[in-house]
Formats: sequence, C-alpha cells, structure tokens
Amino acid sequence: ALAAEGRLSQAEVEEIRLAALLHDVGKVGIPETILNKSGPLNGEEWEIMKTHTSLGARILEPLRVMGALQRIIRHHHEFYDGSGYPDQLSGAQIPFGARVVAIADAFDTITSDRTYKKARSPEDALAELQRCRGAQFDPELVQSFAGFHKNCSSDWRCTGAQRWLRSLDPAQADAHWTLNSAPRPAALAEDALFQSKLLENMYDAVLFIDSAGVIKQWNRGAERLTGIAAASIRQCRWTPELLSMADERGHPITEADCPVSGAIRSGVQSLRRLTISGRSGRTVAVDTHAIPVMTAEGATLGAILLFHDASSEITLEQRCQNLHNKATKDPLTQTANRAEFDRVFEMFVAAHQQQNVPCALIMCDIDRFKSVNDTYGHQAGDEAIKSLAALLKSSCRPGDLVARYGGEEFVLLCADCDNAAAARRAEEIRQALERIPQPQMGGKTISASFGVTEIQPGDSPETMLRRADRALLTAKANGRNQVVQLGSGPMEDEAVGKKTFFWPFQSSKPKELVEQTLYTPVPLKIAVEKLRGFVADHRAAILKADGNEVQLQIEEMRPGGFRRLTDRPATFQMQIAFEEYRRGKTADDAGVTRTRIHVSVAVRKNRDRRRSDLSAKARDILTSFRSYLMASGEEDAAVENERKPWRFFPWMSKKG
Repeated sequence: ALAAEGRLSQAEVEEIRLAALLHDVGKVGIPETILNKSGPLNGEEWEIMKTHTSLGARILEPLRVMGALQRIIRHHHEFYDGSGYPDQLSGAQIPFGARVVAIADAFDTITSDRTYKKARSPEDALAELQRCRGAQFDPELVQSFAGFHKNCSSDWRCTGAQRWLRSLDPAQADAHWTLNSAPRPAALAEDALFQSKLLENMYDAVLFIDSAGVIKQWNRGAERLTGIAAASIRQCRWTPELLSMADERGHPITEADCPVSGAIRSGVQSLRRLTISGRSGRTVAVDTHAIPVMTAEGATLGAILLFHDASSEITLEQRCQNLHNKATKDPLTQTANRAEFDRVFEMFVAAHQQQNVPCALIMCDIDRFKSVNDTYGHQAGDEAIKSLAALLKSSCRPGDLVARYGGEEFVLLCADCDNAAAARRAEEIRQALERIPQPQMGGKTISASFGVTEIQPGDSPETMLRRADRALLTAKANGRNQVVQLGSGPMEDEAVGKKTFFWPFQSSKPKELVEQTLYTPVPLKIAVEKLRGFVADHRAAILKADGNEVQLQIEEMRPGGFRRLTDRPATFQMQIAFEEYRRGKTADDAGVTRTRIHVSVAVRKNRDRRRSDLSAKARDILTSFRSYLMASGEEDAAVENERKPWRFFPWMSKKG
C-alpha cells in the first residue's frame, strides 16, 4: 500500500517485508514455558519476554548486509509515545519500517489464535489499532493501513502471496505446501476417516505427543477444556508447565513426574487425578490417562494423553453444600435463616420431648435499633447485627442453633439446657455485647434485651416460641437491656384422670374428653395472671368470663401447619373455675391462701373416628395448662412444690 502511494521504493518494501518475516526471530532465546503459557505473564516472565527484540538484533548482527533489518527488528515494539521497549524511542526516532511492522504485527496477533487467547475479527483488530493510535502506533500509518484494508486488502494479500511463491524455487514451494496442507477427507482411508471423526468429536481432551515431546494432535475437546486453539499449540514442545499441571494438593508436576514422560519412558499406562489451568485461567480437576504408543517391535513412538474433566464430580458435593447454605443461611450473619429455624425447631422440640430432657429457647433483640440506623446509617446497623450474631455463635454448644429470626431479632435453641442455664448464657451474652465498641458508631456500644423459656409439659413449638416472645416483650417493657425468664420448666408427670364435679354452666358444656381438679400454691390473683400467659401463647379465645369462671376456645395446632385437604381443624373448649381457699392442717399452713382449679377440655364437634387423637390432644392442652398454672392433681403435691426453693437471678431486675 505504501509502495502504491509512492512513499516507499521497491527496495524499502522488500526490506520491510523481510523484517516482518524475521521480526520475532529473537524468541528462539525465550523459554518455551513462557512462550506457550496459557495465562497472563507475571512480572519476571514479562521482563524476559521483552528481551526478544534485542536478542533478534544480536542474531542478525554478524550479517552486515542486514543492518537496516536489525534496527527494524530491535525497535518494532517501541511505542509512538516513547513508553515501549527496549530503548523508549518515540515518534520519528523509531525507524519507519519498525512502525510499519508494529502495526502489521499487532493486527496479525489480534486476528490469530494464540495459547493465551482466541482470535478476534479483523474489525475488532482495526478498532484496537484506532484506539491505540498516537500512543502505541503512528497515527498516520494506522489511517493508511485502515484505508488499505478496507478497500483492497484481499487483492493485495493474494498478490503478496503469489509474489513470494514465485520468488521461491518451485520444488521448495511445492514441498512447503505439501507439508502444511491437510489431506482431503476423500483421500483418507475409510478407517482413518472414522478415527478422525471420533477424535474430533470426543468431549474429552486428546493429545498426541511424539517421543521427542512435540505435540502432534490437539482435538476440539482439548480446545474446549483449555481454551487453547489447536493451530497455536501443534508442533510446540510439551511440558507440564504448559497447562500448569499440579497434583491434588496443588504441588506443580515436574518434568520427571509428568505422566507423558513416564508413559514414554516406561511403556506403562498411568491414570491420575490432577489439576490443570483451564479456560480463562480457572483451575480444573481432570482424570489424566497417559497411554504409550509403541510399534510391534517395541519402539516407543510417543504417548496419548487424555484429560477427562472431573470438576463436576469433585465439586458436586461442594455445590450441593453451597446451595444448601444459600437456602438455609442468612447472608449477612451466616447464621441460620428463618426458614431453617422453622424447619429445625419442630424437630428440636419433638426430640427433647421424646427423650424427656430439657431444652431452652432464647430470643433477643437489639435495643433501639431504628435509632442506630437513623443516626449512623444502615452500614452501622449491619455491623451491630453482625456483632450480636458473632456473640451468639460463640456461645453455641453442640446441638445448639442460632438463627436470625427477622431484622435485628435472633433466636438461640439451647439443647439439653434448662431455664437457669439458658438465663445465665443470655446474661453473659448481654454483658459481652454492651462492652463491644462499634466502630461505625464512633466507638459507642449497643445493648440487647433477652427473653428465655424452657420447654414444659404440654408445650408445642408454637407455645414455646410465643412464651419466649412474651418474655422478650416484657424485657423491652421493663426498660430494655435485661434478661427475662418465663415458664416453670418440667413438672412431675401425673396421669390426667377424669373426676366428676359440679359445673355451673354444665347444661351448655360439650362432652368432656378430659377433666381434673388441680391445686396451685399461688393465690387467685397470681393464678389469673398465669392464665393470661396460657391464653396468649395458645391464642385462645375467651368465650365467657363470669367471676371466677372462664370459658376458652382453642384451635387445634398442627406442627408445621400441614394438614390434609379433607381435614378440619378441631376446636376445643376449656371450662375453668377458680376457687380460693385456706389450708389449715398444720400451724405452719394456717392462713396461707391457695387456689383450687376445676378444669375440663372438650371438643365442640366430636368424631368417633378421631376420638383417640382428640383425646390425646386434649390431654396435651390440660398438661400445658397445669405447667402454666404450676398446678398439681394432688393438694399435697402442690404444697411440696410451694416449699421448693425459688431460683432468683439478680440480672432479672436489671434496668437498661
């Protein structure tokens, strides 16, 4: 193009053409591990690579007639703005031929496959040249090249190829094309055609390497796995560093330990799990099968290397675990999320009830959290949430579960733990939290309120959770930054019998499933307060309240909320009558007020086929009622419960 414009003589054109052919001759002095590296070069490797221009000039130095070529080869990586190498020349200081070769070299590199990249379109290459003109390339020459390429590049390519072929000896030209031309499929034998198709369509990577260590075949599977085009890697020397091969512990494979070298040297197959650098530089686990290729006489011709991508097999468990974590973990705190808590809580309660061991539930909430967000921003709020979550996780023991229940509220399931131990743990967490400075809040601290409860007879997951929530709300109402405990814990199990007594509203009462007379050592006023807790946690509706007589309605609660489409939730009615009395059998007991409670549980609509299930549920309701009221079926047992020492926790009355 420049010759056609009259800017260069024919001799100068030939000089630049020859320099273009020899411009990378210095790369013979660069290690193949660097030349064939599929990923980016590190700093040390890049410094070695940059020496190829000066090495090329030194190679041509003995040929005195090639002085101009030396200068072009030495300076074809100089940048127009002076930031190139090796001599940081700029503008017109760079030989004209070197500026021309730099543009042609860049265009060829962009549009060709390399071990470290795939070929891009000529349009992309021209766009890149335009982007870098004035900085890396001579802007005037870039414009000339772009115009030349747009208008007549195909004609000039054909003319250039014919010119060089005519200048060669015909025998040499024919030999050249014969060596580099692939035979037509029609000329292949039928069995060879089948083998070729099989090889090219295999999903696994297949490499043929001769006894000299030269790569002879690189199928499409290898291209897909490594991202290296076959055209750019064939005829290169094979080394383990080419694909950054390593064993399962990440130790690089040496030449002596290479499966290919071992197969060629020993004539024995090998199968190993290794890792290689795959497409885009990602590490890929592969099952590596090295197979020696030998003649009938026993001479080794080379080896076949197969790579089977095993990453899906290795990471299946990891991916399943990651998926499970995403489904069950809160992303901010890495504690269990609400869905996971709901799933585990039901099993947690059932397991402890079945084994008859205590368990506790702690609910906590950061105090005045909205003001933290409003004053210091949501990042400060997130850090506060994470600090509380970290304390809860550090307090966990085997079998426990921490979950983010919602917003700034957390729950801690305490396995094999009673009320006293859970309250102590909650207090330790409360004290630790108020000592932690929050960097996002300028070093200020935060506090939290805690509600604690223990499983008690007749509890369901719902009643236990609501009781803990009531305890938390009580802590908030009492001034925050404190621990409040609710629930009486386990009581001696008594058979729930059926006794006959007079009911003031007997005429309208449904048929009882269970009924009992209970005794509690607390006065009537306190018994009524405890009844309020029972009503709240069971979401009972008060149908009637007349003096000391109460009628409640309770909907059947099914764990997890699952029921058959044909099922109807059972509705239970409780008849409760309180009677305050004084027990005076001994001098010690004289004048002590206690409460007698007459209670029965019935179902509004009885179904014979479900009567056994309904009776069991009614007994559970009555058992739970006894736990809330601290009641016993025998008067003497109630007195014994009263005489048991009360456990007092000084932090229960702490004000925030």
